Amino acid sequence: MKLISFLNQGVPSYGVVNGDDVLDLSPFLGAQAPDLKTLIAKNLFGAAADAAKAHKPTLKFSQLQLLPVIPNPGQIFCIGLNYGEHVLETGREVTEVPTIFIRLADSQVAHGQDIMRPPESHRLDYEAEIALIIGKGGRRIQEEDAWDHIAGYSCYNDGSVRDWQIATSQWTPGKNFYKTGGFGPWMVTSDEIAPAQVMRLQTVLNGQVLQDTTTDKMIHSIPRQIAYISTFIPLSPGDVIVTGTPGGVGNKRTPQIFMKPGDVCEIVVDAIGTLRNGIRDDA
Repeated sequence: MKLISFLNQGVPSYGVVNGDDVLDLSPFLGAQAPDLKTLIAKNLFGAAADAAKAHKPTLKFSQLQLLPVIPNPGQIFCIGLNYGEHVLETGREVTEVPTIFIRLADSQVAHGQDIMRPPESHRLDYEAEIALIIGKGGRRIQEEDAWDHIAGYSCYNDGSVRDWQIATSQWTPGKNFYKTGGFGPWMVTSDEIAPAQVMRLQTVLNGQVLQDTTTDKMIHSIPRQIAYISTFIPLSPGDVIVTGTPGGVGNKRTPQIFMKPGDVCEIVVDAIGTLRNGIRDDA
């Protein structure tokens, strides 16, 4: 299934996507699960599938105002330096454990919304990534059990304000400017993507492919990421792990390429879909 979060006449809701058709699940499951995160926590995927079979969709995906896939995540963990080409282009070294930083929910936008270039810097860079959404929570999850804890996958653009990111050894400011990270368009449930399935990941900026890799080139695998993070903090349903970007970021190109107003940036994952965001200046 493909599941989305969106606004229906200004009211937050969620639903099942089939082509351009969307079934709003709130009328059928809202009493049990007011949002997608709760549906995940209560493992109501079967009920969602049953509703999609029993009821005719009444909404069009192309006409909806989407929300980030999980609008209210408890935690967003991002994995840095997780592809060899990106480690090489940054002049850093591979670490024995994953490099981790945090994103905040307010730094995100949905598919179809504009990423905001802040007035404080025009060094707004793209980063194609795959996000996984935790389904079953846990502490000290073992790598061999990690796949069972994933509810689904989405596309992610870890938009980064580079000069703010590298101003100190701590990356948090440059990774959390308001509305700089894209998350969407939907969550593809994990039953449709096999454990360790190799996925192709690309950034396409104004029609030009700038990043292109496959997930088998990750340094720290998805099970390793889940196991490591859950060692120091419990993971909960709806938590998001953004799994790393490959080489080809704009900051390390010659000449450098940064996103600017009027650009269209697409994050394409063959097994998931395409996250598309325009770019405009933040007032």
